[in-house]
Amino acid sequence: MPDFDADSHFMSEALKLAQQAEAEGEVPIGAVLVYQDQMIATGRNQCIGLCDPSAHAEIQALRAGAVALGNYRLLQTTLYVTLEPCCMCAGALVHARIGRLVFGASDPKAGALGSVFNILEDNRLNHRVSVQGDVLGTESRILLQSFFKKRRAHKSGENQNIYSPDQL
Repeated sequence: MPDFDADSHFMSEALKLAQQAEAEGEVPIGAVLVYQDQMIATGRNQCIGLCDPSAHAEIQALRAGAVALGNYRLLQTTLYVTLEPCCMCAGALVHARIGRLVFGASDPKAGALGSVFNILEDNRLNHRVSVQGDVLGTESRILLQSFFKKRRAHKSGENQNIYSPDQL
């Protein structure tokens, strides 16, 4: 049975990592990997900074967790991530044999756990991951919406300045 206090605690830690990602100009997504009630690895989006399209928060946490446990099979771990994983990350969860995934906000554009696709429910795969969504979902959603709203406003301002008479 899920421990809602622990889920909220670890998701709060993932939100802090998401805020760090945002401060670095990355999409604000954070992840925390937990084993035996201990946080063993963290990750945040670093695609831009690392010039790596696979440097999603989930992948970063899985990589660090594999090193921490000395095994790429992350059995009996729980991954907390602020946004519903994409197809790439959902596939990595299966390959790593994650036991449980807890996410914050759903992703209606690229979510692979029910929003667009449902990778983890595909019977052709050889591993099942228990999934719990909408843990601190409102906080996660607000952080992402705020980030993209600021980004759109900034780009809109840049576009307006391109044709400004002051710059001709």
